[in-house]
Amino acid sequence: MRRKPSSPLPQRNGLDAARLKLPAEGPWLLLRDHLVERLPRVASERIAEMLRDQRIWGTSGPLGIDAPFVPDSYIWFHRDLPVEVEVPFEVGVVHRDDDIVVADKPHFLATIPRGQHVMQTALVKLRDQLGLPDLSPAHRLDRVTAGLVLFVVRRELRGKYQTMFRDRVVTKEYEAVAPYDPSLELPRVVRSRIMKERGIITAFEVDGEPNAETHVSLVEHRDGLGRYRLKPLTGRTHQLRLHMSGLGVPILNDDFYPVVRERPLDDFSSPLQLLARTLSFVDPVSGVERSFTSRLELSAWS
Repeated sequence: MRRKPSSPLPQRNGLDAARLKLPAEGPWLLLRDHLVERLPRVASERIAEMLRDQRIWGTSGPLGIDAPFVPDSYIWFHRDLPVEVEVPFEVGVVHRDDDIVVADKPHFLATIPRGQHVMQTALVKLRDQLGLPDLSPAHRLDRVTAGLVLFVVRRELRGKYQTMFRDRVVTKEYEAVAPYDPSLELPRVVRSRIMKERGIITAFEVDGEPNAETHVSLVEHRDGLGRYRLKPLTGRTHQLRLHMSGLGVPILNDDFYPVVRERPLDDFSSPLQLLARTLSFVDPVSGVERSFTSRLELSAWS
């Protein structure tokens, strides 16, 4: 397999340049014409401006306004950044060595750049904070979930750590605050089939062979609330939130389950009471058993 060429552009604001591979054939004479068709969300005037300002590069350097369309070639450019609401919480570092960084991601901060969240993400903030331009996540947490995320320091090691999560050999434990129901028999294992359709914000449960499994136990309760320990044995989208809602005790401040509620991006007043508390695994590089515990607390309980 032919290796993809590396970017001729350095990172900007902790972000790698976007890379596009041009098609093997097409009707376009100019690169500009292809990009106008391929990037419909970017105004044609903006594409022309980027070419004039030499902000779009090929393997041999910047490409001009009259650059030809070259089949099967690569181009790079830095996307225009969206206007973002600043998340007023810091990313904590629980552990750092030459191979990995284990971070405490706060509520409301996305793990990686996506959509309208770019600079306000744990990855970008940590790359800048720690001076680690090649830092990459081994897995992800939802934006509204707080707690431990494992990042890999060197690109050549990323696959080994990502494979741990793919093969489900990482032990993860979450903590949640939700209503207390004295009639709910716990501990128990919840199994269901969870589906997620592209373009729909929430996941849903359907009949069929279970593909999601969560061990749910009650740690303690007071004043009508319970503190729960959740151990996911699988990693489906919104699995813990769906399973708790299905038990009739939806996680406190959940804007998706059981009912979707709109929340402005600058409203940080009621964080979802879900925390990735512990992370344990045998390190695939050193062979050492590792276990990490979040230093964060859930505000509804603490």
